[in-house]
Amino acid sequence: MEAERSDVSQAEEFKVQANEAFKAHKYAQAIDLYTQAIEINSQNAVYWANRSFAHLKLEEYGSAIQDASKAIEVDPKYSKGYYRRGAAYLAMGKFKEALKDFQQVKRICPNDPDASKKLKECEKAVMKLKFEEAIAAPASEKRSVAESIDFRSIGTGPSSSSVPTEVAVAAVAVAIVAAVVMIVGTRAAIVIATILVVVLMVLGACRWYGCIGGLYAKSRVNDLDVEPQYSGAMIEGDVVTLEFVTRMMEDFKNQKFLHKRYAYQIVLQTREMLQALPSLVDVTVPEGNHFTVCGDVHGQFYDLLNIFERNGLPSDENPYLFNGDFVDRGSFSLEVILTLFAFKCMSPSAMYLARGNHESKSMNKIYGFEGEVRSKLSETFVELFSEVFCCLPLAHVINQKVFVVHGGLFSVDGVKLSDIRAIDRFCEPPEEGLMCELLWSDPQPSLGRGPSKRGVGLSFGADVTKRFLQENNLDLVVRSHEVKDEGYEIEHDGKLITVFSAPNYCDQMGNKGAFIRFEAPELKPNIITFAAVAHPDVKPMAYANNFLRMFQ
Repeated sequence: MEAERSDVSQAEEFKVQANEAFKAHKYAQAIDLYTQAIEINSQNAVYWANRSFAHLKLEEYGSAIQDASKAIEVDPKYSKGYYRRGAAYLAMGKFKEALKDFQQVKRICPNDPDASKKLKECEKAVMKLKFEEAIAAPASEKRSVAESIDFRSIGTGPSSSSVPTEVAVAAVAVAIVAAVVMIVGTRAAIVIATILVVVLMVLGACRWYGCIGGLYAKSRVNDLDVEPQYSGAMIEGDVVTLEFVTRMMEDFKNQKFLHKRYAYQIVLQTREMLQALPSLVDVTVPEGNHFTVCGDVHGQFYDLLNIFERNGLPSDENPYLFNGDFVDRGSFSLEVILTLFAFKCMSPSAMYLARGNHESKSMNKIYGFEGEVRSKLSETFVELFSEVFCCLPLAHVINQKVFVVHGGLFSVDGVKLSDIRAIDRFCEPPEEGLMCELLWSDPQPSLGRGPSKRGVGLSFGADVTKRFLQENNLDLVVRSHEVKDEGYEIEHDGKLITVFSAPNYCDQMGNKGAFIRFEAPELKPNIITFAAVAHPDVKPMAYANNFLRMFQ
């Protein structure tokens, strides 16, 4: 009996220490301490739910779901088990599964206002999802937004009118109705007014849903003449110059926006370049030259500027590869992506871009980029960015020696570089297969393969890394995808480096950022770390899904 009390006391002490680590944002340490408590007393649901919460903070949603499910198994009436699991499902975009868990929280805690609020928001999210599924056009009928827009046809002189087309139509319609009421009489006026209302409703629907690919979309773009009062960065003709890009970055730094006409040009020109690239891009760095690889930026524009201040602006002599996850979470994602795309337009060999798991509709809908683009630009740009993200290459090889990918390696051995080149990447990321694993997988300390702590992809050990490198005559894997305290981590006997370039991630993790400079011909990685810089008082996730923000 005394021994049992001692065990309970020791487990509680580990929990207290874990809670303190959690408060200090040391989530990995908290997980280790909760684990020690669980090893002593696995029948305490609180330990499992708390560890689930720490996994949530590290975006390890698969592990969070497993721990929350264990908490529920230990105590089916423990509401936080369902709460944590619902939050993890939500973060993965699995709204229907999340709804079931929050309904259970409400049953257990019927008078909890917080539970009621979250359930209501989850119900809204599911209803919205069902509505979007109902109105979505079949894939075979969808028309490309990008192909409906010719930025070269957009006027650059002053617009003849600053009044939007639909406003003018509405005003004329109201005037006609008023005239008919006065002249013709009530019954006839009602008939004509009804017809006009229907027309206005159709126009409104077109405005709401964007009329993607139709004449209306083209007319909206043609209304984007540059107003004479616009004083921001401007592109002369088709050529994006360094002068333009630096002026644009300065405007962004001062929280000014780029005119939509130039945003269209940058995004569409980038799309043309990306479309022509293979899924695996070979990069050649001449002897005596260098090449810089950056990891996740996640909308932290002011930290991106700091990278350029420390390492120089992108140019043919100072090329960069940004290794995915340019957007989401940080609330300056639009500024980041337009800057990277503009450098790509300025000089394709100065800027290489790879797709991350956050360059996808499902992630952008939840984690802020969709809301930010809709707020700062328009609904049309939301669709346009989705199309362009599907054109991003999946991986790069530097001088036939260094393999660079956002996520990681594969669930099977024998994958060759030719297999990666052959991937049809022009789609939203699937939930399994080579493309999924390139974007989502993570290294693990143990050998072999294991389930993904994220719930997507897999975890792979040093033996998997070694075989992949040997089979493809490579020396090193560089990947991103995970926040690291020092901005980087060297694993798998020195054969794998994780690099993460968003310091103090989400304004709370306290981590450093890092980038890697490779000098040819040796390609020895030189890792440079840096701290976060100040940014305007706009919180991360400011544009994220309302429901998700409730859990931050």
